[in-house]
Amino acid sequence: MSNLKMKEAVLIYLDRSGGLQKFIDDCKYYNDSKQSYAVYRFNILVNPSDVVELDAELGNRILHQPLKAAQVFQSVCFTAVKTLSLIGQLQTETQINIVLKLTHLPPLPSYSLNFCKFPFDYTSQRFYMMQGIVIAMTTVTKYTQGARFLCSDEACLLSKGFQYIRVHVPGATESATVRNDFLCDLCSSPLQEDRKFRVLGDKQIVEIITTKALHAFQGYSNNQPFRFQSLTIFLRDESVNKMNIGNEYKIIGIPTCIKTLQTSVCIEANSITFCNPKVPSGISDNFRCLLSLTASSCWKFTAILTSTFASHIVPPGTYNLLKLCLLMSLVQTRDFNKEVEDCLDILIVTSDSLLVDRLLNFSINLVPRGIRHPVSTEIFPTLSRNNYGTGAVSIQAGSALLAKGGICFIGDLASHKKDKLEQLQSVMESRSITVYIPGKKSGDDIDQQMTFPIQCSFWSFVDMDSSSKKNMQKTNTLIGQMDCSLIPANLVEAFGLLINCNESSPCHPFLPIVQHTLRKAIDPEGLLYLASKQFTTEDFEKLLAFAKNLNVEFSLEAERMIHGYYLASRRIRTDSICGSKLSASALKYLVSLSEAHARLNLRNKVLKEDVLIAALLFETSLTLKYGATVFCVAPNAVFPFELYNEEYLEQRDIYLAQCQQQLLQFIATYGPGTAFFSSDE
Repeated sequence: MSNLKMKEAVLIYLDRSGGLQKFIDDCKYYNDSKQSYAVYRFNILVNPSDVVELDAELGNRILHQPLKAAQVFQSVCFTAVKTLSLIGQLQTETQINIVLKLTHLPPLPSYSLNFCKFPFDYTSQRFYMMQGIVIAMTTVTKYTQGARFLCSDEACLLSKGFQYIRVHVPGATESATVRNDFLCDLCSSPLQEDRKFRVLGDKQIVEIITTKALHAFQGYSNNQPFRFQSLTIFLRDESVNKMNIGNEYKIIGIPTCIKTLQTSVCIEANSITFCNPKVPSGISDNFRCLLSLTASSCWKFTAILTSTFASHIVPPGTYNLLKLCLLMSLVQTRDFNKEVEDCLDILIVTSDSLLVDRLLNFSINLVPRGIRHPVSTEIFPTLSRNNYGTGAVSIQAGSALLAKGGICFIGDLASHKKDKLEQLQSVMESRSITVYIPGKKSGDDIDQQMTFPIQCSFWSFVDMDSSSKKNMQKTNTLIGQMDCSLIPANLVEAFGLLINCNESSPCHPFLPIVQHTLRKAIDPEGLLYLASKQFTTEDFEKLLAFAKNLNVEFSLEAERMIHGYYLASRRIRTDSICGSKLSASALKYLVSLSEAHARLNLRNKVLKEDVLIAALLFETSLTLKYGATVFCVAPNAVFPFELYNEEYLEQRDIYLAQCQQQLLQFIATYGPGTAFFSSDE
């Protein structure tokens, strides 16, 4: 009676949810098909909350005994097919393969599979929800979805018909579904597979890690050893190719133990949902107050942000140019749907690599996807041997795909070989990487290729302080140009911003750094400056998380100014021999810099004041690469004064206003519609 009541509940639920009509439509597809089937597969969408409200016993069966619940649905669907004559060629109930697709699980701890807690409960064969980031995936291969067997004794009654049907169940290997040692229940003769009725499905294997495991790639382990392990996910049929490397997903599935695999605990995925991160609601009170106090200026707020940023690593007011560029790059990161145009790649030339390394390492930890690339691993996706016996090739993510929507800090360029630097240059120019898969490796006759978009910003530095590099430096022939002969010229051009941080540059005051280092040696945990107490690391994390999700648009004045500067700068940096020195992505970088400065100011509209900062930063970088031009920008143009008090902030505003007039004059002289600008250009 209990089973009959449960079947009635299934029928009522299917009717109310629209599942019955969908089932009838699927049956019509099978019935109209001229092909003969041994197995008829149906996906049924199940909302556990609605089922529990209708019948608690049925809901409990679905959540905790999904395989037995599928049998109840199978019986109801078979009765419906026979009663309504939906599929004429269907003979037995075993021919119906029901797959229950859950919309969600109850938000309770017992339904969540925590990667960090052991042992895994893989013996109950019930649904769990897990969340993780994809770090590897295989190519798609085939598996046996269902098969028909017949008794080998022709005199046996079961040598015909569809009595012996085997279908794949979660956790089963290929040999569990199809093998040659099955015996007939009636006469004990061996069963033989009728191969023309074998049903094949698509299969893909994915490896995920918990989000907490990203700490292993963010450069702070507090000198404590730790390890993490990936979890293997089996995707089948509709779920194949639904996951992308580097994305984070919520997965509902059934843990299983497969002892033949290298990793014994795996997950049979039931449903997959892309994780949209929560958008923070606001900023700290201290920053809100600061924003109010500096509302009369378009430049003061970001100036104070920059000065106080990372005050436990460098003293306030030092490394301002670098810190501003880092903040602008960080605010251009995205938690999802990051556009290629948003990327801000930074290359730093320094004589104090230790301090720069600490500053960059601290900065990447302020965003969820800040990855410090380990030198012993690969930056971009690579092929590896598949350990699951499926014949597929496994594609490992690499640091760049793990940093999707964030920052990939690749350390000192000198630590990478020439071929890797050439690959980096190619990727930064195209913002994509193609992985070639030989047919021999994938068990196929045809070679394959997969292209992955690279949606992160790259940070790197070059240490010019080593004696070998000092001896190789050349004398510059152009005013303002830096000797970058140790770095491939095309790679330098690929980085959007080139920043000079050596002892001769204005952003590298020597004495405050020495005093800071000595004081930190005496009191490593102490807060040495008032700024460290007023604006904490958590405050900066909240600010960046809020600012990077602001939707910004250009004002008409800003749009005209940025296009005018780009065209004028392209005009004066073009010669008849080499053509234009501005790369094709120059305009994208200018747009991204302008948007970043507007976001740092927590504005939704890009103003001409934002374009000025973008133009000054970009022109400073161009001067280091190619030398100065008629639009001559000082190395310290963005921060001409040390920011001690309100008076110095006012002087900086006056100076930047003068720079803005110079920029407008430059555009008026060399921009579109001038005598220097031909119609073709």
